[in-house]
Amino acid sequence: MRGAGWLASLIAIWLAGAASASAEEPPGNTSGKAAPCLVCHGAGGQSQLPTVPSLGAQREPYTITQLYLFREKMRVAEPMNDLAKDLSDDDLRSLAAVFVGLPAPKPPTEAPDQARLDRAAGLVGQNHCNICHRPDFSGQENVPRIADQREDYLLKSLRDYKSGKRPGYEPTMAEALQPLSDAQLADLAYYLAHFH
Repeated sequence: MRGAGWLASLIAIWLAGAASASAEEPPGNTSGKAAPCLVCHGAGGQSQLPTVPSLGAQREPYTITQLYLFREKMRVAEPMNDLAKDLSDDDLRSLAAVFVGLPAPKPPTEAPDQARLDRAAGLVGQNHCNICHRPDFSGQENVPRIADQREDYLLKSLRDYKSGKRPGYEPTMAEALQPLSDAQLADLAYYLAHFH
């Protein structure tokens, strides 16, 4: 990371947004800067592309933080860095408002494997996933919504947090994932993708 100043910048962006709500793009308006995002992330809030996350009903503070990290190249993932490089602070807030206004993603329609769900439910309890991410996994503030997220994206994210490839702005995720095996990470991703 580039030092603690980035957190102060994020707080300033968020607080400035409360004072300039009229600059935000209203939820549901997919024109302008949101349109390219929705091509990959899904116009209805649900991604159909492998390892591309669904953004419907995602928490605004979390989204602003992720876009900021992409813009500043503190989180590297193409094409996101290139797409975010010219976004203003107002753009970050506007895009976050669009995504939070989209419908939440839906779980897969096929019947889930109950044994996998049961194994993962135990892991969720042991690792307190339902504290930070909330019991319904809808997230809060800077903690993302992960309920019914794409399974492949969730597994990639869990692996990347555990390995340190995806840096967090605080160490909670990496620490929580260290004792878990890859099979357990896969069960967690499956559980969250099928959450009702």
